[in-house]
Amino acid sequence: MRQGELIRLRWEHINLDRRTAHLPDTKNGESRTVPLSTTAIQVLHAQPQSVHGPAFPGTTTEAIKRAYIRAVRRADIENLRFHDLRHEATTRLFEKGLNIMEVASITGHKDLRMLRRYTHLKAEDLAGKLG
Repeated sequence: MRQGELIRLRWEHINLDRRTAHLPDTKNGESRTVPLSTTAIQVLHAQPQSVHGPAFPGTTTEAIKRAYIRAVRRADIENLRFHDLRHEATTRLFEKGLNIMEVASITGHKDLRMLRRYTHLKAEDLAGKLG
């Protein structure tokens, strides 16, 4: 999910039993429902839960930015932007064996050319698939 989608995530759009989150307001203007990983479910369970309202109350773009900067500094990482995590996650989805349409439905890419920009497949991994 994009940072803005995370901030706007609301409890009424989360289905913990189905492990999904519906995103009615996305960057590309189309709503989508995304699957939630086991880790995402654990994070959501740790939040104060309600029937309605934000999943992460009080979280702002600025708060995420500051927390991210602190984490990157503590890890002694240079030149890693928050948005780079989206590139990394997209690559990992492909490495898990998801096909391009599955990844596009999760990431919200309408343009498959743009999705390709986010993908950094390793030749050695592809060689392993070839046998």
